[in-house]
Amino acid sequence: MKALVLGGVGMVGQAVVRSLIGQEAVEKVRIGDIVTDRGRLHEKLRSSEKVELLEMDVNDHQGLLRAMEGVDVVVNCAGPFFRTGPRVARAAIEAKVNYLDICDDYEVIDFLFTPEIDEAAKRAGITILTGMGSDPGTNNLIAKYYADRLDHVEEISLYWVIGLADLGERATWGAAWDHSLYMNLGEVPQYLDGRVQLVEAGSGEEWVEFPEPLGRCRLHYVGHPQPVTMPRYIEGVKTVTIKGGFLPEWVDQLIKEQKEQGLLSLEPIEVKGVKVVPYDLARELWRRIPEGRDRGPVASGVKMRVTGERGGKRVTYT
Repeated sequence: MKALVLGGVGMVGQAVVRSLIGQEAVEKVRIGDIVTDRGRLHEKLRSSEKVELLEMDVNDHQGLLRAMEGVDVVVNCAGPFFRTGPRVARAAIEAKVNYLDICDDYEVIDFLFTPEIDEAAKRAGITILTGMGSDPGTNNLIAKYYADRLDHVEEISLYWVIGLADLGERATWGAAWDHSLYMNLGEVPQYLDGRVQLVEAGSGEEWVEFPEPLGRCRLHYVGHPQPVTMPRYIEGVKTVTIKGGFLPEWVDQLIKEQKEQGLLSLEPIEVKGVKVVPYDLARELWRRIPEGRDRGPVASGVKMRVTGERGGKRVTYT
């Protein structure tokens, strides 16, 4: 098998490549990335004869098609997925290459789950598999594991918390941080009372206990795919919510303040005769966090609560 990993120089992308090259069935892994500095790659990737590094931009449709030539599957790790997901999926259908991603943006689900895309993928003879990261991904499978042990599922509550230090020195530089800001903007979907409803991102604050060194964390509604996807596959569930947050608390507080002040607006404003998108300015400022500022624990966590009935009794798995 031959694979193309888009965004393969990134943190998650490299983890995917390391997993792939360790499998006997995998002959070649082509890393497609806008960054081609081999020094950024893990030593195991630099020394592997299976790894090929290709400079490319996912915004270049023809370049995407060329990169997909001769591969069996494309793994899209190049976020933010609200920008890259649809264009890479379309290219995979055109190239007739199986598609898998670690998409964590809910808006892309509306695109990937449309009958048009489903039928196009079937005609191309390929499979499209989305949300195969940690969140969504791992926590979805754990929630499904517990749901299958209940006779009737009522509620699934998903939680995550991330220590800024756990993301590394460039935590606020890349596509993952683009997603971190975007999921806190506007109204986001939650599955409440048996239907998808929009709630204000950042609302619904709840204190959730995690193992140390995370401890008791204040979380809020965020924009993730699970409230849109999980009710499709877990029959009878009435509520699916997801809340998240960052440590230290100043991170969430600063995001909230930037949002309230309009600094996360995507609408251009004029500054001294120049059009500026506030969101772009905020993104750049996040790259300039002063050295020495508290970045919290080198730890992150996910937690879930699955509630329903089993044998006529109310049961909650945590």
